[in-house]
Amino acid sequence: MARTPRPSTPKSSSPKSRPSSRPQPGMPTREQVIEFIQTSPTPAGKREIAKAFGLKGQEKIALKKLLKDMAEEGLIDGKKTAYHRMGGVPKVTVLRVLEIEDGEAFAIPDAWSPDDASPPPRLRVVEARGKKARQAALKVGDRILARTEETGRGWTAHPMKKLAARTDGLMGVVEIDKSGKGWLAPVDKRVRTSSPIADLGGAEAGQLVIAEPAGRSPRAGVKVVEVLGDPLAPKAFSLIAIAKHGIPHIFPDDVLAEGELAAKLPLSHDNREDLRDLPIVAIDPADARDHDDAIWAEPDGEGGYRAVIAIADVSFYVRPGSKLDREARKRGNSVYFPDRVVPMLPEVLSADVCSLKEGEDRAAMACHIRISPQGKVTKWRFTRAVVRIAHNIAYEDAQAKIDAGEAPEWLVNLWGAWKLLADARAARDPLDLDLPERRVVLDEAGKIAEIAVRERLDAHRVVEDFMIAANVAAAKALESKTAPVVYRIHEPPSREKLIALRDYMKTFGHNLALGQVITPSLFNRMLKDVGDDNEKAQVMEAVLRSQTQAYYGPANAGHFGLALGSYAHFTSPIRRYADLLVHRALVDAFHLEQPAPKGALPPVSGLSDRDREDLSKVSDAISQAERRAMEAERETIDRYVAAWLSGRVGEVFDTRITGVQGFGFFATILGLGGDGLVPVSTLGGEYFAYDEASQTLIGGDSGTKYAPGDKLKLRLAEANALTGALKFELPDSEGTIEPRGGRPDPKRSGKPRGKHMQGQRGRPKNIRHQGRKR
Repeated sequence: MARTPRPSTPKSSSPKSRPSSRPQPGMPTREQVIEFIQTSPTPAGKREIAKAFGLKGQEKIALKKLLKDMAEEGLIDGKKTAYHRMGGVPKVTVLRVLEIEDGEAFAIPDAWSPDDASPPPRLRVVEARGKKARQAALKVGDRILARTEETGRGWTAHPMKKLAARTDGLMGVVEIDKSGKGWLAPVDKRVRTSSPIADLGGAEAGQLVIAEPAGRSPRAGVKVVEVLGDPLAPKAFSLIAIAKHGIPHIFPDDVLAEGELAAKLPLSHDNREDLRDLPIVAIDPADARDHDDAIWAEPDGEGGYRAVIAIADVSFYVRPGSKLDREARKRGNSVYFPDRVVPMLPEVLSADVCSLKEGEDRAAMACHIRISPQGKVTKWRFTRAVVRIAHNIAYEDAQAKIDAGEAPEWLVNLWGAWKLLADARAARDPLDLDLPERRVVLDEAGKIAEIAVRERLDAHRVVEDFMIAANVAAAKALESKTAPVVYRIHEPPSREKLIALRDYMKTFGHNLALGQVITPSLFNRMLKDVGDDNEKAQVMEAVLRSQTQAYYGPANAGHFGLALGSYAHFTSPIRRYADLLVHRALVDAFHLEQPAPKGALPPVSGLSDRDREDLSKVSDAISQAERRAMEAERETIDRYVAAWLSGRVGEVFDTRITGVQGFGFFATILGLGGDGLVPVSTLGGEYFAYDEASQTLIGGDSGTKYAPGDKLKLRLAEANALTGALKFELPDSEGTIEPRGGRPDPKRSGKPRGKHMQGQRGRPKNIRHQGRKR
């Protein structure tokens, strides 16, 4: 198979014009030395530091003394490399804030490259007493210089100072004003201000570029270091997300070569169960290229069913410690965009040899289960098998056959077994939130053909419940052998979030008693008790916000959302590294090893010693990679939705409010999605106060209220395809929408702003809730 082509990324037409990124001349501080060492692409010693800062004569002598003092303080190792690691983390280092949960910040090293197979450590950011305000000001993506220490609870970071944004993290579109000055319009909708461009680096107006600061002061502007091309070209939206989030998307040549070698491994039938006579079927999206799961079921004669969930045997081809393994671990998961897939494994494996294709013999890990008449999985066993998929069928086609009464026996059996599993699921009563999913359909030219809410079919539920059954079986099977498990963990909501939810529910006249055991069924009952559709939408949004984020880890804490005590991801090893680790653990626990031919690949396909020792670190790394992928995918969908709507600016849409803040409220277009802001400046001349408890904006004169869940008509005022940002206004709005970019908009100059901006200070933030707008 041909190697994956590299996406076209035009370079600057005059690379020689790019200025160097060397630090400003002069004697550096301790912080500047450490930051230079941490960000240097090569080992940095006294000579490199002196050259970087342009030191000569007596300054070099002073630098030598400074480095000696820093070595005595334990900041650096004092050796030629001037680079000090404590178990992989320097005592003083540059960190990037990864997430903020319940007011607590977590960060990872900003420059991490000790070993491409080693995940970065996750550090809890702890402030000294009296300095809480600094942490409160931190946000995701911030860079800090911090002292680090390893405690019994893991790594802790103590911030020393906040640093400028990463030099390689600026992306935007070049704009040229009337005076000929260049500006970088950001593609991140969270960044509101354009930056002056000190050096275009050959870029032209309208081109998508990557830039870096031109100097230490923000007033120095930025310089273009790479030209990416037309920001509205096909596949540009996903390219923006890939570059912004640093998602690895080009396989190194040695990884591709090893993938080709692995793909040629002979599929021996020795020590494999032969399941080729079973009519196993893979039900997937119509455009799926990688098929990692397939299912089969038949009645057992006692009111239940026998079933097999066959999963691609990726662990046979991707061995621990191999180049393929290190690259897969670094990626963590495949990333799915409307216009491309960034796979975890090379295409020769992900879309060919490992993919369960109709009529082809494939290596599989088979999960055999027995489903009782009550829908409970009573028995399970795992084998390595050879399968031959009888059918690859799309969800819609399988559903159509069932609905028409024309389904073959193998499909009828799957639905029969699923109905039992569905009964057991209903009895378990997992969290039931009806959250629509947007779907972007592109034509052959890569342009948007349609954007709609994805239809939820029984066929989706069939596959989902079979996969859940297999995932539970995998977790329990490993537990029975006291083997390592990478659990999929979803913890119950924190008390702080439950208190906030309780206070919010009081505004609706509902009581959430916190003295009882909090279960998913409690939230489900609460939602069933809400009769009004608007109110139910508000409560559903509030329940969703109260939930914690799922993650991977070796210490079981259950899966709250699914109401399961033990749960592990087993069913998608082509696209998730966590599943591959579970497969390896099963190979060890049930003695399913199948060595590769001598000299072809590492002989072991089970867990390596390193996997066992670093399971917590690996779990943290793949959890972070998952969050990165989710954010990139969501942002790309937002850009496509904004592009789809850019030609409909000025139209009035039916919308629903999804969130309210003091500066305005967010709304989404019904049946389409795409959250947009309604700035409070567009709500007219009266003052609007924000009631934090009910999350409501209330007009001081009219008493008009805007609350989550309210349905109203809004005019689309702005749709920015590059940022994915939408802005709405009331159809009869007299206010203004401030231009994005931090530069005056001549088209809007002279227009008055709403009176809400006048006299806001001193007004109460929390006021008594007096009802909701209907």
